[in-house]
Amino acid sequence: MTEKAIPCIKDGSLVINGKVLLSGVPSNVVVSPVTAAGSSSSSPAAFLGASSCIPSSRHVFSLGVLQECKFMCLFRHKIWWMIPRVGKSGSEIPIETQMLLLEVKEVSAVYDDDSARQSVDDTFYILLLPVLEGQFRASLLGTPANELEFCIESGDAYVQTTQVSEAVLINSGEDPFELIKNSIKILERHKGTFTHIENKKKPVHLDWFGWCTWDAFYKDVNPRGIKEGLESFIEGGCPPKLLIIDDGWQETFNEFQREGEPFIRGTEFASRLIDIKENSKFIGLGVDSCNDLPEFLEFIKEKYGLKFVYVWHALVGYWGGLSPSSEKMKKYNPKIAYPIQSPGNVGNLRDKAMESLEKYGIGLIDPQKIYDFYSDLHSYLSRSGIDGVKVDVQNVIETLGSGYGGRVSLTRKYQEALEDSVARNFKENNVICCMSHNSDSIYSSKRCATARASEDFMPWDTTFHTFHVASVAYNSLLLGEIVVPDWDMFQSHHDTAEFHGAARALGGCAVYVSDKPAEHDFKLLKKLVLPDGSILRAKYAGRPTRDCLFVDPVMDGKSLLKIWNLNKLSGVVGVFNCQGAGKWPLKDGSENMFKSLVLSCHVSPLDVDYLGEVAGDNWSRDCAVYAFHSGSLSKIPQKSRIEVSVCTLECEIFTVSPIRILNENLHFAPLGLINMYNSGGAIESLCCPDSLGCKVRVGVRGCGHFGAYSSRKPSYCTVDGKREEFTYDGMLLIVKLGGECNLKEIDVCY
Repeated sequence: MTEKAIPCIKDGSLVINGKVLLSGVPSNVVVSPVTAAGSSSSSPAAFLGASSCIPSSRHVFSLGVLQECKFMCLFRHKIWWMIPRVGKSGSEIPIETQMLLLEVKEVSAVYDDDSARQSVDDTFYILLLPVLEGQFRASLLGTPANELEFCIESGDAYVQTTQVSEAVLINSGEDPFELIKNSIKILERHKGTFTHIENKKKPVHLDWFGWCTWDAFYKDVNPRGIKEGLESFIEGGCPPKLLIIDDGWQETFNEFQREGEPFIRGTEFASRLIDIKENSKFIGLGVDSCNDLPEFLEFIKEKYGLKFVYVWHALVGYWGGLSPSSEKMKKYNPKIAYPIQSPGNVGNLRDKAMESLEKYGIGLIDPQKIYDFYSDLHSYLSRSGIDGVKVDVQNVIETLGSGYGGRVSLTRKYQEALEDSVARNFKENNVICCMSHNSDSIYSSKRCATARASEDFMPWDTTFHTFHVASVAYNSLLLGEIVVPDWDMFQSHHDTAEFHGAARALGGCAVYVSDKPAEHDFKLLKKLVLPDGSILRAKYAGRPTRDCLFVDPVMDGKSLLKIWNLNKLSGVVGVFNCQGAGKWPLKDGSENMFKSLVLSCHVSPLDVDYLGEVAGDNWSRDCAVYAFHSGSLSKIPQKSRIEVSVCTLECEIFTVSPIRILNENLHFAPLGLINMYNSGGAIESLCCPDSLGCKVRVGVRGCGHFGAYSSRKPSYCTVDGKREEFTYDGMLLIVKLGGECNLKEIDVCY
């Protein structure tokens, strides 16, 4: 590798690590090294800026012509959400790009039958992150001439500038995952406007199975339906511990739709909040003698064992904000404001909700009253028994900054008020952010620790499911450094349920469904949920493996998506066939995109990038690899690989457990609960309590079938001191675990 150096402009080119990244760099572009307080000796980083002679609230600056190399970017295809795009030239980089990762490779990696990755020398990665500077927000875009440009905008015609110096962070490194993490940490220290996920308090609901009412009832959610749904889950042995009461519980009014007249499409988004309290469906319930929301919440928590109940609300109260004509809302001084979308928003996909809000307006809470509004709303909910909130429609604030200091200033005002109210009124940082994929929100997130990572699960759209799974995995590269990505709900009885469920098992995220009452697949759910309602959540955000970063797993007709994660003592890799069942928005594709395909790829322990982090000092450098669906166990060296083939909308999950050398005659690797998608998530500890290495003690949470690789057949096995039967086939040891889902101590004795 070339010795790392701070990026610089030399002879009209932007050079990084001795390589020309951009040629023809204009003279108004400047490079500024990150100051010592925010820099890292192992990750040379700098900021890019530019200047103009004319003050404006929006500038587009050229950075020069991007040299051809593989890239993966994350861009907002519509105002609320990001998706990935891969390519090789600047002309392929979409408007509203919020992360750009490039692969610079001098010598191609060599592959053969015995090695997954013989050489990655002279391959490094360059990351560009457009960020916030003062009242301005930056984004990237390409041109037909392969120029890379960055746009800065305030969202307020009266907030203008002629220059920025820290609009885009540029950094490089040999490990793409460490590069992204280090860059986000540099920005955290330098900018001080947001917090890395490692420094946030994660809500406890993440470790428990949940049910969201949205796809079960939509806005018709009601207490009787909630009760029926909870009962049907419990009868099937999968008790939800988290309930999210989605849109439909609030008291709203649609002044544009008169009773008895034909429905006017689009006005549903113009409805406005008229009270912070629940609507009439939750008053005088007649359900088990409950008369209001507090009584109902007390009843369902006690009867059904719920730990957490969240409710939905929009960042501005409701989709259309607050009603200025409501006496109860006047204290928050709402005024009708009409969203103004940026050229970036309208340059990609327009959104029907935004079109409605542009037409009918939003009852915008006075920014000076936003603290009062959240405090009143959340304190009422907390007193009623609500434990947290899902806060939606967040990006709409970027369109309402005119007259309030611009989009960044207004977003930060709302974000600070929200986080302050959640901290005061709810325990455990109980908030889920949603529709918040603009960098205004991302780089203003100081305390919120979980956010939706993709567009909604859409059960009726057959073309949606593959790009949903793929987009969350790629979006998690960025979002996973700032929040725990939320993969959204799915339905357990849906045709694609296993595809979605397996992805969530690897996602390091919450697992919750939106099943209608009595419409469940408990066989599938029990691969995700333990009988006590807990889940086996992986350690990090699930992300694409390194060899998938620059391929298109949805539309190139050949690439499978591999997602990796870690548990306490092992790794996990999921292989998903996202080809042949959908297409990316804003990308052309032939009808062959909708043709079922059987595709193959290779899986290697090297796919789990941080495996050494959990392997221990006695790792043999061999791994036990267990395939969930086939039930096959392989012992392979770290640099070897195995082949797998999967059909469209199908997947396979591999538990990758480092084999520990316990003594010269005994090698051992715990797999976990092999009846669960994320088997290794059940393993809490591993040790050898005797000095001769003749006993292995494994701490396992849950019940089912515990599996392990063992180089020898044990003499006997005990569970919590009691001998249990086991099976052994020469490699795979299986011990059945019954009883409760508490932590069990398994002794394997030789």
